[in-house]
Amino acid sequence: MDQQQTGDLVFEALAHAVDGNAAEAATALMTIGQASDNSVMYGVCCAIASAGTHALGLVYGDRAPKPGTTDMYVLQELEPGAIEADPPKAFAVRFLTAYANGDTDTCLALFDAALRASDDEYVSSVCALLADVAGIYRLALDR
Repeated sequence: MDQQQTGDLVFEALAHAVDGNAAEAATALMTIGQASDNSVMYGVCCAIASAGTHALGLVYGDRAPKPGTTDMYVLQELEPGAIEADPPKAFAVRFLTAYANGDTDTCLALFDAALRASDDEYVSSVCALLADVAGIYRLALDR
């Protein structure tokens, strides 16, 4: 699968996820995963997080952190320990936050940790990232 096909499938997965069609979104991600190595999947996660960063900008508008400043997105747990209790969710929110803040070192470390987890947890982590980004887009569309 070439880069264009991969990009098209990432866009398709995101579109299906935003529309609430989890089965089709999962099929698109599975197609990518079966034809990709770890490097490509890291790029897929970055592409999803890039879309998430755009969606965050839509939601927050002029209150969003400004590139080139010390402004940044922060992760705030409303229920202490809730994120740690769900490792795929923890991956998703931390990866998106790190990506949105331009912290590529943390993104790579989080991805590497997800790879070292079980296969099920790794797949669930990538799916959680897609689901979170889709949820942010739905929020942006509702505004």
